[in-house]
Amino acid sequence: MSTFAKRERLLLADLLETAGPDAPTLCEGWLTRDLAAHVVVRERRPDAAGGLLIKQLAPRLERAMEEFAAKPYEELLQLIRTGPPRFSPFQLKQLDEASNTIEFFVHTEDVRRARPEWTPRALDPVFQDALWTRLERTARLMGRGAPTGLVLRRPDGRTAVANRGTPVVTATGEPSELLLLLYGRQNVAAVELDGEKEAVERLHGGKQLGI
Repeated sequence: MSTFAKRERLLLADLLETAGPDAPTLCEGWLTRDLAAHVVVRERRPDAAGGLLIKQLAPRLERAMEEFAAKPYEELLQLIRTGPPRFSPFQLKQLDEASNTIEFFVHTEDVRRARPEWTPRALDPVFQDALWTRLERTARLMGRGAPTGLVLRRPDGRTAVANRGTPVVTATGEPSELLLLLYGRQNVAAVELDGEKEAVERLHGGKQLGI
């Protein structure tokens, strides 16, 4: 059975192929080639991927990124489509779903929304609910650096607290858009921010969201 992670993986690969290796992305300093290299390194070089979180491993991550970015672009896309190597933990369906659904969704939007005149994807309710479940689990982690208190609210009224600070800003939108906000894509997330004007401006312009 196809999973959300597999669907988003293939969608990302197709989008990267259509965009070509030198298209812009929302990831600061990265073109599509760099984003593709990041996805491959994350799955195939766990010894280097830790550099995303651990400063001591950052030089190793940079070298691995340069190595893969230098490969033919078509080879990178094929590595993304075929997925992690045989004995990778990401081969486990549950871990793949837990770790990659959001990863691939966000990076797909990093490519889509870097284009002019983009529009939000029409996502089915089942996928939105799946994103909401993951959002609830990670809200405190991803929102811990928010410069204000932050409450995430779906249009149906369900909420998740991302940061208990004050003053409080409430972000209302579909789970997919709230995820983009929480992952630091405030400038393109289709959400409504309610709160004190200064607090809304601080949240919108801050760079503390995400990892």
